[in-house]
Amino acid sequence: MADIDDIKDGKDFGLDRPQDRQGFFLKGLAHYDWGLKARMSQIFNPATGRTVMLAFDHGYFQGPTKGLERIDLNIAPLFDHADVLMCTRGILRSIIPPTVRKPIVMRASGGNSILSELSNETIAVAMDDAVRMGVSAMAAQIYIGAEYEHKSITNVIRLIDEGLRVGIPTLAVTGVGKDMARDARYFGLATRIAAELGAHYVKTYFVEQGFERVTAGCPVPIVIAGGKKLPEIEALEMAWKAIDQGAAGVDMGRNIFQADDPVAMIQAVSKVVHEHMPAQQAYELYQDLKRQK
Repeated sequence: MADIDDIKDGKDFGLDRPQDRQGFFLKGLAHYDWGLKARMSQIFNPATGRTVMLAFDHGYFQGPTKGLERIDLNIAPLFDHADVLMCTRGILRSIIPPTVRKPIVMRASGGNSILSELSNETIAVAMDDAVRMGVSAMAAQIYIGAEYEHKSITNVIRLIDEGLRVGIPTLAVTGVGKDMARDARYFGLATRIAAELGAHYVKTYFVEQGFERVTAGCPVPIVIAGGKKLPEIEALEMAWKAIDQGAAGVDMGRNIFQADDPVAMIQAVSKVVHEHMPAQQAYELYQDLKRQK
């Protein structure tokens, strides 16, 4: 193995040459089984190759944070406008009606809280239970460089192996600890490791410098995390830049459900993601939808 000091940063990412998708609309997934690809086709719109995931799984370690006090009141009105719902099994069974016809990405890692070390997680959902719930994918954090890095990687590997047996894809979520870098080099490392392990798509953060190299260096689709709450125009600008630089969608939570008008915001985000609508135009749409109420 190469000495760590001998590892050189990649330079030739072929930004002018898109990865060959080999007959399937999502990169890196052409050679998987029909069932797994069918589930990925539920998560990503085959017409655009993109997705707007609505993340409201924060309660598994944050509790009833702002905007998530009542899922039935605050989040349910957003269901119709999302492509995918990302939640925990407790919320799925207790709040979300089985008549809701949206694919579910299940938060499968857990076992910690905001009062403890974030990277010390375990697998919190058995794969046979995921099959019973009819989920489209399972998601777990991968903490590269954190105290419990190896444990988080093991969690993701376990999900990948168990999911492949039943045709359920795995979303690896790049977690960032308090003292960890938030730059293209770190996210390029974390997303590539996740893909090399076999994750079928990866969730990571957008960075202003070098994000196109992060997406190019990851052989499977990337969706961006919304992260902390931003002013609406800034969240739309972030989404536009991410799509423009190769992301296949967003997995937004706080920047939607903590917006002044969450229903208007998710519609504006969807326009950016699926139609690549410029951020300023999407913000004007957001304002128009707000006024109509």
